[in-house]
Amino acid sequence: MYKWVVRSLIRRNVRALACGDPGPLLAGYADDAVLVFPGASSWGGEHRGKAAIEDFLQRFVTAGLEGTVHEILVNGPPWRTTVAVLFTGRARDESGAVVYENRAVLFGRIRWGKIVYQEDFEDTSKIEAFDRYLTQRSSR
Repeated sequence: MYKWVVRSLIRRNVRALACGDPGPLLAGYADDAVLVFPGASSWGGEHRGKAAIEDFLQRFVTAGLEGTVHEILVNGPPWRTTVAVLFTGRARDESGAVVYENRAVLFGRIRWGKIVYQEDFEDTSKIEAFDRYLTQRSSR
């Protein structure tokens, strides 16, 4: 039952994020959580604490990114739960054309219902290309 609840919350929170509301997902992070994002892009680095993660999620929404969850693996007891999520992120331009798409595995540790650690694994060259796209779009 616990694993089903975790999977359901992840799906619900990612749907809310895709609709522009990072609140439900943000509520799932511990105050001192760490989100690690790979690479040298402007998205990359360690985002420490709920405020930094909120900035990251808000930027996700502002950039027009949407996510699709494909699979969720949950293992372990409530005090040390491990989660792996197979995920696709994408963004479209004003005409609806896909300008960014990247598959990822999101690895996480959850303690008593709060995400304490998350590390995302994806193609960093695609993220860097999306950075360039966003820069070009904002300079128009």
